[in-house]
Amino acid sequence: MNLNKVFILGRLTADPQLRSTPSGQSVASFGIATNRVWTDKSGTKQEETAFPNVVVWARQAEIVSQYLT
Repeated sequence: MNLNKVFILGRLTADPQLRSTPSGQSVASFGIATNRVWTDKSGTKQEETAFPNVVVWARQAEIVSQYLT
């Protein structure tokens, strides 16, 4: 079995939304704001913000909705 692991460090854009599939499986989705700061070739400081969306399933969805606010 292959396992991919991703660490996303940032701030929540809103509280997670917990819902269930028709079969009863829990699903939570939420957004995170992440910042990137760098200096370009001319020496000017640049900053960029990205807003990735995250979806988690099953027990992780329940834990996320309980602890992330």
